[in-house]
Amino acid sequence: MELHVVNTGFFKLDGGAMFGVVPKSLWSRTNPADEKNLCTWAMRCLLIATGDRLILVDNGIGDKQDTKFFSHYYLHGEDSLTKNLRQVGVDFGDITDNFLTHLHFDHCGGGVKYGKDENSFEMTFPNAQYWSNSDHWKWATEPNPREKASFLRENIHPMEASGQLRMVDLNSNKSELGFDIITADGHTDKQMLPKLSYKGKTLVFMADLLPSVGHIPLPYVMGYDTRPLLTLEEKSKFLEEAAREKYILFLEHDPIHECCTVKMTEKGVRLDETFRLDEI
Repeated sequence: MELHVVNTGFFKLDGGAMFGVVPKSLWSRTNPADEKNLCTWAMRCLLIATGDRLILVDNGIGDKQDTKFFSHYYLHGEDSLTKNLRQVGVDFGDITDNFLTHLHFDHCGGGVKYGKDENSFEMTFPNAQYWSNSDHWKWATEPNPREKASFLRENIHPMEASGQLRMVDLNSNKSELGFDIITADGHTDKQMLPKLSYKGKTLVFMADLLPSVGHIPLPYVMGYDTRPLLTLEEKSKFLEEAAREKYILFLEHDPIHECCTVKMTEKGVRLDETFRLDEI
């Protein structure tokens, strides 16, 4: 198995929304905000080359929305999905599988592009199977009022219309893609976190259960989460296991750090080390 980081760019979100009830005086130590109280976040995807499959985990925000939409998120930086796939010698047509942790726009928007005009859509990865799960798909296509703005029809429905959509069997011990899946329901229903065996270690793609190293302390829970108390439980259980088993945590949204480990301390689980994926 080979793993490659695929950075798709940076965007900004309100710092208070990203840290919930935690005061700015605390969260700004790890994630400083600009004059508008916005913090920078990565959209860092993972490319898994295994056997005859090229599996991309998530795909970034895409470019289908209008200027008003993007004005809220301040996309910036030189990275893009196209540029960084090509940097590792991969074209869109080479991707066999696009595994989607969940269907919020910053995780799945890059998987669908405009067709002939803005009223038609094509799949970015023409030869790929797109993977969700039936529980989350229903959650996303029949959205609650709190999450409706994050589940965009143009990102989601074309996957089904294309015939390329597949559903992960969450009752199976291992997915068809060859890795284990951890589910988490606090952020959104049935978010899926890939759990991989890599170079004798266990690596977990953290998605929005742990967006950054700044979110390691238990109370640091996003205001976006639909069930914050459940996130606390899920995060506590997972981080204790990660510290005990020395998991490598791959961070999708941390603006600086690609990976980290955690350790047990007198104050609970805390950050241990940070490093790049290619340093494993």
